[in-house]
Amino acid sequence: MSPSTPASHPEGTAGGSTSRRRRRGPRTWLAAFPLLVFTGLCFGVPLGAIAFGAVTRTDAPSGATRLTGEHLARSLQGPYLGSLIGSVQLSALTALIGGVLGILIAQAVVTSRSQALRSATLTASGVLANFGGVPLAFAFIATVGISGVVTQLADLTSLGWSLYSFTGLTVVYLYFLIPLMVLVIAPALDGLRPQWREAAQNNGATAWQFWRHVGLPVLAPSLLGGFVLLFGTAFAAHATAAALVGGSVPLVTLKIADALSGNVLTGQENVALALGLDMILTAGLVMAVYLPLQRRSARWLR
Repeated sequence: MSPSTPASHPEGTAGGSTSRRRRRGPRTWLAAFPLLVFTGLCFGVPLGAIAFGAVTRTDAPSGATRLTGEHLARSLQGPYLGSLIGSVQLSALTALIGGVLGILIAQAVVTSRSQALRSATLTASGVLANFGGVPLAFAFIATVGISGVVTQLADLTSLGWSLYSFTGLTVVYLYFLIPLMVLVIAPALDGLRPQWREAAQNNGATAWQFWRHVGLPVLAPSLLGGFVLLFGTAFAAHATAAALVGGSVPLVTLKIADALSGNVLTGQENVALALGLDMILTAGLVMAVYLPLQRRSARWLR
């Protein structure tokens, strides 16, 4: 081969792999096109409608539509701002408690030698993590409500217990958030190889030193990702709170329902859309934190 002749890339070289990736690129996008269309119709169109309604105002006599920031400003004032803060507080508290308890349960299951216990716990967690809404509220009302079975037997009312309060709603949310954390963190705990603990013990490290210098740094992305996921789940929950506390606990999802139905004031539909946009932006920030953490921790799940 003369020096002026360019060398061809063999099948297994990096150049050949790059060429194959370039050839597969259009096919990959073509295969994903139906999913992109479905996502655009199911998420893009509603998002555009919410954003348009949140920043526009229609004049009733003339029917003219103009841009305005009034609805977004109102959504961040008075009781609407209080409901947004209440949702953030409830979500942060339940995510923190559910994350800690979920980690402890998952660690006990992962380190257990009983395969039956592991299978039963993970299966139950999968069921309980998706059990919510009105059926969950009714189950708690029948159990620990004012006239609930456990409330009457244990006389919880004399202890100051109330299901229809911020504390009661926190307990109800933990019912499905703890199992969700178990499902999220169990694969990451499986990624902690026994060889790492053995190597730490051989070098004289205590259990606390192992978790401080090895275990927690490895699990940190998964732990933070699980907390963010629990926060987003609690932040977006509506049916359980609506059936359980109504308007006694200020939550943004309940304020949106009231504004759309006109329970408090009529003609507040655009404010409800602005509140929905606030929730979407909050959820976007949550996912912006969660996805990089999830990608970073994915290598420990292999």
